[in-house]
Amino acid sequence: MGKVVAQAIMSLDGYIAKQDNTIGRLFDWLQNGEIEIATPAGDFNVHLTPPSAEHWRRWVSSLGALVCGRTLFEVAEGWQGRHTLDVPVVVVTHRIPTDWVEAHPEAPFTFVTDGVAAAVAHAQTLAGDRVVAVTGGAIARQCLELGLLDEVAVDLVPVVMGEGNRPFFGNLSADDVLLGNPSVCVQGDRVTHLVFPVVR
Repeated sequence: MGKVVAQAIMSLDGYIAKQDNTIGRLFDWLQNGEIEIATPAGDFNVHLTPPSAEHWRRWVSSLGALVCGRTLFEVAEGWQGRHTLDVPVVVVTHRIPTDWVEAHPEAPFTFVTDGVAAAVAHAQTLAGDRVVAVTGGAIARQCLELGLLDEVAVDLVPVVMGEGNRPFFGNLSADDVLLGNPSVCVQGDRVTHLVFPVVR
């Protein structure tokens, strides 16, 4: 099986979204470079600096599946049935959105109602030896607490939000979790790409 990686674009004070679920300046770095790259789904192009472009290509090519929560699925309006990164998506939810499923019969989305561990296991089956990316927030926290994560990947943006509605991991039940030294540290323009191993 491939690695399970919690990934987020994050402010310096730990937020991945503002109070109203908008992203503020968090994604600005995706359009501040000279190298144009189409997203895998072809829905838009990013413009990255050379270091960020290399990091982006390596990350995107490693992905096999995504795991997210129902909140992100709703905020993103289900990505209209095809995620920007063009991989299968497993949504952790209490209730399957049957109307959405019927409206998007070809969408590679799976809705799992029996918890995060089951969702990650299903995503690993879909991904094979490729990476399963877990979004930030409650899902990342649960994966960390359940010992399901291999790495934590952060695109750290030098902006202080002051407040937001979604910190990367939310409120941990443990006192703290110490990660290993970064195995990846790439400096882009107004973003630093970091990957930390989860110490077991």
